[in-house]
Amino acid sequence: MRLPDESDNPLEINIVPMIDLVFSILAFFIISTLYLTRSEGLPVNLPTAATAEIQRQSTIKVTINPNGEIRLNGQLVELQQLRDQVSSMVVPNSESLVIINADETVAHGRVVGVMDSLRQVKGVKLAIAAERS
Repeated sequence: MRLPDESDNPLEINIVPMIDLVFSILAFFIISTLYLTRSEGLPVNLPTAATAEIQRQSTIKVTINPNGEIRLNGQLVELQQLRDQVSSMVVPNSESLVIINADETVAHGRVVGVMDSLRQVKGVKLAIAAERS
């Protein structure tokens, strides 16, 4: 019985298909994470400020739309109910940050009314959202 002779050519491992597969998986994860980002705010045109800073501990968001509607964390609320609803969200014996997202076209009096209502809640710090210029 005669066995075939071994060829003189060394064996090669072709890694091109594996590289293609890795890049395909990488592209899938990159594209899928782009769709996972969510916008937590409502669409308003924020005013710009050179000294605007990013707040890390935002827990409560109050948004004032261009037509004057007030929303608390996305839920429509009346100005008279705002104080009671925010006070029920505040954790006792701690400071909660309330960020006011007011459209730049909203009347100044409306923003002051919201701020006045929020300042009556104990344990609340106010911040006004702005875009860095």
